[in-house]
Amino acid sequence: MKPALIIMAAGMGSRFGGPKQITPVGDRGEIIMDFSLYDAWKAGFGKVVFIIKKEKEAEFRSIVGPHVERRMEVRYVYQEMEDLPAGFAVPEGRVKPFGTAHAVRAARHVIQEPFAVINADDFYGRGAFLALSDFLRSSPPPGEQAMVAYRLRNTVTENGHVARGVCRAEGGYLRSIVERTHIEKRGENAAFTEDGVRFTELPGDTLVSMNFWGFQREMMDAFDRRFEGFLREELPKNPLKAEYFLPSVANAEMEAGRARIRVLPCEETWHGVTYREDLPEVQNAVAQLKARGVYPPVLWEE
Repeated sequence: MKPALIIMAAGMGSRFGGPKQITPVGDRGEIIMDFSLYDAWKAGFGKVVFIIKKEKEAEFRSIVGPHVERRMEVRYVYQEMEDLPAGFAVPEGRVKPFGTAHAVRAARHVIQEPFAVINADDFYGRGAFLALSDFLRSSPPPGEQAMVAYRLRNTVTENGHVARGVCRAEGGYLRSIVERTHIEKRGENAAFTEDGVRFTELPGDTLVSMNFWGFQREMMDAFDRRFEGFLREELPKNPLKAEYFLPSVANAEMEAGRARIRVLPCEETWHGVTYREDLPEVQNAVAQLKARGVYPPVLWEE
């Protein structure tokens, strides 16, 4: 069974100042997601599931276009705040979505196969898709999942702070992952802060998650099952902003002995438009990749 690709695209890029998922980065008007879709197709993914806001479906359908729909099954799923277990309600005044694990959970009714998860606005590189596709199609043992890990120095920007899952790996498997929501570049290294005042240094070769995961179907049940615990235990602590993070579910499954997560190291450079000032760098990187023949002058026309 060919794996599916879930693309989290419900966020609208508040720090970027607009809908960064649909901002052109290529000379033919390509957006970052076009390259992810092309790489996924080349790597053997058979289905793509877009997690979007309901009001954006028409826009996404026009962007994806028939070139993708002719090659992969395409599904659209809405991340809706009201998609909660029975007995729970959205806290009064809450406008922020419930986070990446809630977004993945929204696809629980359309995923029957192994699946990967990515962000819509991150450029991951062909090698990352190939590595994860190979893993998902290799019939891994029950409970074995995977995560593509990047070097921190290859994932930061000169133009502001970023959020990354800082990983600890042993023997090729993930031992822990901690979401750091404010990491700043420091030359070849970086530093994170929890309070905006005190910073802790991070070496540039630290392994970090860019939310590029590969899961067997069983993990979808974990996203659903653990959501109720988040709503009961974590949400009351910060009703307006608490988030249900994908790495937190992965950690919990590992601690419970239900999952082992293989780390697939990746030396490719991440590209993204976290801030508007990042856009020229991404456009230049895409132009170089086309010039080197990694991508054809016009995607899908070969």
